[in-house]
Amino acid sequence: MKPFTDEDVEIYIQSKVERRHYLVSKAVEEVQKIIQQLTAEISYKATRFQAISNSGIHNENIKVLAPSQFLITVPLRGLTGYRECQVRHWRYYTVHGAKLLSSVRDPEELHQWLEVEQFSKSLQQWHETDVNIEGDLVPAKVLIVFRELVEKSIISCNLSSKVTVLESFSSVVRVAVETSESQVEVELVPAVEIPTCWPEKARWPRCLKRWPSQEKVQCIKSLGFDLLARSNYHWQLCFSRAEHILMEGLDEDGGCRMKCFRVMRQLKEDVWCAGNKPVITAYHLQTVLFWTCEKYPRTKDWRCFPEAFLRLVQKLHKCVSQHFLKHYFVKNTNLLKYANTSDLDLVASKLAVFLENPVFCLD
Repeated sequence: MKPFTDEDVEIYIQSKVERRHYLVSKAVEEVQKIIQQLTAEISYKATRFQAISNSGIHNENIKVLAPSQFLITVPLRGLTGYRECQVRHWRYYTVHGAKLLSSVRDPEELHQWLEVEQFSKSLQQWHETDVNIEGDLVPAKVLIVFRELVEKSIISCNLSSKVTVLESFSSVVRVAVETSESQVEVELVPAVEIPTCWPEKARWPRCLKRWPSQEKVQCIKSLGFDLLARSNYHWQLCFSRAEHILMEGLDEDGGCRMKCFRVMRQLKEDVWCAGNKPVITAYHLQTVLFWTCEKYPRTKDWRCFPEAFLRLVQKLHKCVSQHFLKHYFVKNTNLLKYANTSDLDLVASKLAVFLENPVFCLD
């Protein structure tokens, strides 16, 4: 492999990475302002939904998957005092409440059922049939209610010129938001925030790991998790607060982990996997980074940028080639399980070319 110089890296960061940061920060600011206005109106119409906060570029409700692809969680109100439920029983209903002869499939590892009785306090609205079937809070029904509120609120907020609800084959709610620079596709996801406990499914950290520190582990686990309405029957576990804390203190020892991540993300968006709906998102790269930090926990492993960066790209290449990337907190979950294999193979081939000749393209 031909080595790249420190000068190559600095020129690339100044010409590409910093420019991206400026554009994405601007897009986040504009999208956040519009969605904050929209969700405030939704919350006014239906108290079960809470407006997102307006807290700048590092808003924990906003996940930037790609420069023109965001995921924004909309907190749900009136569900507190969560406890895990051990009782298993079969469900025999469709999302519209009709009876089924055979039971609904069990949730996958990163998903779970959610019963209203799992909360010690719940608003009466969560017991209504528009979102509840046989005691279960059904994501698809929550999304139907939410979509209607989004459509009505776009009109009542006079946002029709800026926000358009996109057609979807599933129950998820996606909108296109016009910003001053471009159009951003945003998935709006109702979320139950559970800051009081850590889920049993997340058996983390694994034994005898030196990264992150025990103090940080305790801090992360005290922040809990969220449950997202992104499918028909099952709620998806989400660890955005935990991931935010891991990213926040990444280079307390003076290492170059964040620099490696930002350069890798830029190359992914420019060369390896460009486009508005990439098969590999910033979230996948973040997961690769966490696994690499855990495998290489020592400060000296992150002193030399070229060495650390290529190690990170090699890990990404391995995951993409094998179509397998484990979720960082929930084992047995493959984040690439439903990805298009042809798209993954194309990215893998581009990564292989880069690893043979690591050059930063400034065009």
